[in-house]
Amino acid sequence: MASSLGQQNATRAKHSNPFASWALDNGSIVGGVPQLKGARWCSFEELKRCTNNFSEENLIGSGGYGQVYKGTLDSGHVVAIKRAQQGSLQDNLTGKAGMRLDWVKRLSAALDSAKGLTYMHELANPPIIHRDIKSTNILLDDNLIAKVADFGLSKLLGDDSKGYVSTQVKGTLGYMDPEYYMTQQLTEKSDVYSFGVVLLELLTARSPIHKGKFIVKEVNEAIGKSGDRNGLYKILDPSLGSSQNLGGLTEFLNLAMSCVRDSGVERPKMGEVVREIERIIDLAVLSLDAESASNFSSQNKGEVGDLYHPYGDSVSDVSSLTLPFETELRR
Repeated sequence: MASSLGQQNATRAKHSNPFASWALDNGSIVGGVPQLKGARWCSFEELKRCTNNFSEENLIGSGGYGQVYKGTLDSGHVVAIKRAQQGSLQDNLTGKAGMRLDWVKRLSAALDSAKGLTYMHELANPPIIHRDIKSTNILLDDNLIAKVADFGLSKLLGDDSKGYVSTQVKGTLGYMDPEYYMTQQLTEKSDVYSFGVVLLELLTARSPIHKGKFIVKEVNEAIGKSGDRNGLYKILDPSLGSSQNLGGLTEFLNLAMSCVRDSGVERPKMGEVVREIERIIDLAVLSLDAESASNFSSQNKGEVGDLYHPYGDSVSDVSSLTLPFETELRR
């Protein structure tokens, strides 16, 4: 009886193992690093149902990074579900979440998500390439701390020295690294490109493909060949207010454009991105301190009316262009 129960538990553990087989030869992994099995996809409605609409009775923990609920899926599996109360980064750029982020909060969200990617690229062993970084895959908790989410397309880089994974092209148009698209070679710099597009979203509150134009091309045209930043102000998110009060704006734009360079080797590493965003936040805070001192006597002298946001349009983030080989595109 005990033996039979042990066999059942072993079988259940084997089937629940998220990794492929770890075949060993003298202590070394045969055939490289195992890949993750396909993750179980759950709709938000299913998560609400299995947690009784995130009821207090299902709450099993709470901390600085959100609340954790116990849920039972339709399959019978009992799971722990962490809820990001404030929705996605895109929701908070459009006002869909009930608020819009100011400049410093946008910088903080960029820093949080950049740190998450840095961990995946530089600290995880083996390194992980997300492959679908976009503003809808960055979630905010009650404290507006950003989390990188949705690892359904992620790839493990492996332990060889190539520095890339040859794989079928998958991802979201507008965010997809053009070098990866052309070569089918996925690298950490592919995530850097996608993150650069997210940084441009933080500046403009525009979708990555806006009225048929890619945001990267749009920003390039706005600043022109001379690098004139004045042209950027025409497409800057109006809810950010006067560009004169956005400390570190030029540095932030420079960082974003370095992330979306055509060649991956010319893009910064995510660790370098983190350090630069930290420096930019220091500039932004200094600018706010100076503004507070100079405007102390003129506070509350007017209100900002409703502002138009291009993201409010029903714009798809997936282009209709014909792809030369089999791909999987996400929306």
